[in-house]
Amino acid sequence: MHVRSLAASLLAVLFVITLGGCSGMQKSSIAVQTDWGAAHEQTVELYTLTNAHGVTAKITNYGAIITELHLPDRDGKMADCVLGFDSLDGYLAGHPYFGTIAGRYANRIAKGKFTLNGKKYQLATNNETNHLHGGDEGFDKKVWDAEPMMTDDGPSLKLTLVSPDGDQNYPGKLTVTVIYTLTDANELIVDMSAITDAPTIINLAQHTYWNLAGQASGNVLDQVLELNADYYTPTDDTLITTGDIVPVKDTPYDFTSPKPIGKDIDALRSGPGKGYDINFVVNGDKDQMRYVGSAFDPASGRQLDLWANQPGVQFYSGNFLDGSNVGKGETVYNQHQGFCLETQHYPDSPNKPDWPGVVLKPGETYHHKMLFMFTTR
Repeated sequence: MHVRSLAASLLAVLFVITLGGCSGMQKSSIAVQTDWGAAHEQTVELYTLTNAHGVTAKITNYGAIITELHLPDRDGKMADCVLGFDSLDGYLAGHPYFGTIAGRYANRIAKGKFTLNGKKYQLATNNETNHLHGGDEGFDKKVWDAEPMMTDDGPSLKLTLVSPDGDQNYPGKLTVTVIYTLTDANELIVDMSAITDAPTIINLAQHTYWNLAGQASGNVLDQVLELNADYYTPTDDTLITTGDIVPVKDTPYDFTSPKPIGKDIDALRSGPGKGYDINFVVNGDKDQMRYVGSAFDPASGRQLDLWANQPGVQFYSGNFLDGSNVGKGETVYNQHQGFCLETQHYPDSPNKPDWPGVVLKPGETYHHKMLFMFTTR
């Protein structure tokens, strides 16, 4: 049974701080809704983080999911800019990883097979012939332990999950921590770490679908994307990386200068991804925090800038949204209604020995940090 200390409960509901004494500033706060439902006979909770400017993030301990993020436009009007559901039932019924932490290995592993220290492992093939986002019951379907905190940077939610040895056929007991922090600089920081008691593979990804015009506003094809990536990793017909790393120049994958998401997407319609669903190689030192890219909505003026310390970023243009998911406010999510920017290791890296390694050993710490900055212009 999920247990949360009384002290943490009181902190979540009552602990509010006033920042700087600035006139017009609100109060940073954390609140918790404890009756959001249950999964796997465990309590599911919904936490609300609010910063001094009224930016609000809602996060549930089911799947470590960001369910809402309300951001101002250039005129100060707020809109919820992430896809998702009004209640837990929508997530339990099945969905395309709206807002989740994907793991133990995010993205695809060819035929669900990999070899570690001479031993062959077979994972679930839950994406046609391949393994995707941790399998049939990945981290997106787990109930995490939650601890709300007030930090120097702003309200935070610490989520912890213990994935036992053999979970979804992965080796080693893995202990994962994710800390979401909403700062008064209108930043959302996602800090992911993990340790293991035996060698294993790991690749966590934050899988929010963004729509900077608002989750009910239609498709994102006119929103403008820039990526700090001169190369990408092409795939075969099953979206498994070929092992090649090729330049984006003179291809539809060139976002080195800002361009609308829809500008070149028709060239990809007949491909396996039906649009953008590809890993880009982020320029710079793969272990250092650096600029990954930005997205801008000309209509509202909202802009998202992303920094991270991972070697790649998967850009997905919501190609397989088909109207079958009815989200918040009865919004029907059709094709391209949201986009994902999933910083990560490259897909199928366990089977690509020349690529950055994804093996985690006892005594080591996996660390994946993302910083989203939200502005307007």
